[in-house]
Amino acid sequence: MSTQIPFLSFDYMHQQVKSEIQAAFNEVFESNLFILGNKVKLFEESYAKFNKASYCIGVGNGLDALIISLRALDIGVGDEVIVPSNTYIASLLAISAVGATPVLVEPRIDTYNINPNLIEAAITKKTKAILPVHLYGQACEMDNILLLAKKYNLFIVEDNAQAQGASFNGIQTGAFGNINGTSFYPGKNLGALGDAGAITTNDEKLYKKGLSLRNYGSQKKYYNEVKGYNSRLDEIQAAFLSVKLMHLNEWNEKRREIANLYFSLLKNTPEIILPKIAEGATSVFHLFVIRTNKRDKLQTYLAEKGIGTVIHYPVPPHLQEAYKEFGYKKGDFPIAEEIANTCLSLPVYPGLTEEKIKFTCLTIKFFFNSEIVF
Repeated sequence: MSTQIPFLSFDYMHQQVKSEIQAAFNEVFESNLFILGNKVKLFEESYAKFNKASYCIGVGNGLDALIISLRALDIGVGDEVIVPSNTYIASLLAISAVGATPVLVEPRIDTYNINPNLIEAAITKKTKAILPVHLYGQACEMDNILLLAKKYNLFIVEDNAQAQGASFNGIQTGAFGNINGTSFYPGKNLGALGDAGAITTNDEKLYKKGLSLRNYGSQKKYYNEVKGYNSRLDEIQAAFLSVKLMHLNEWNEKRREIANLYFSLLKNTPEIILPKIAEGATSVFHLFVIRTNKRDKLQTYLAEKGIGTVIHYPVPPHLQEAYKEFGYKKGDFPIAEEIANTCLSLPVYPGLTEEKIKFTCLTIKFFFNSEIVF
């Protein structure tokens, strides 16, 4: 059966901004300025303001944003960085890329975010930073994380790739850490039309280091102070992102409305575990993740009914082949494994109609009722 309700659709958002996007393309095309021009500068200023941060650095993608952030802090070989065991592998890859060691800490089973109560036990003399990931769009419990960072003199580097516009105790994610990375991969709440990312910080020295690192380690052309990267936000993507940024608050609110409808319609389905929002936190619902022990059967059933879903993520980082050198085995991080084995992401995007949300929820309920009958 063809998919009646895709997991993700850009149609509503892109139709809303189509004429503005086309005008932005034409402006860049006619300017003949394609690398580190006025569009990048304008977007950096706008995103810093949106994010309640002093500075923004546009880079090539979200992974580079984290790598450059860690490099700016001089984190490298022999250092340890605390990171949640339940995250997309890019969070760990950034740590590995600078030569440091990722130290995994389990999440809370209900919010899916790193459990602040478990962080202190993972801190050693080698620990240099905590890398909280605002997973699925919900802000981490940053008050306790900030206290630990202060107590042990640690840096904080936020992975804000999924939570643009979320907050904790009224402070925007991406503004807590010393320096932070985000992604504008097309599927993100603020998505480019290709790869893109950014760094945010309130520290001028880190800002200047980040500017240099993204551009071959150079502040002045042909003069290279450090070994840097070629990771510059494209002028054309910056122009597109500036257009979309003006609509982000509206689109995030639509995601919240969809999530609230899911909460309402699925709350009395005992076979489903709904996500929990931590006290003080908000979510922009980049993903709406439910959990069930019948996850695989449910996903197949929904697909048969034309409803798209995705598993974020089927294999936790510690069980990935890429990290076999650490010798992790099944059972080492049981909460991350439990989430990986039971999670299912339902469609959530601006333009998803109430009718389709209700159909999705009714189909889920019917699946479980059928299971009981048969």
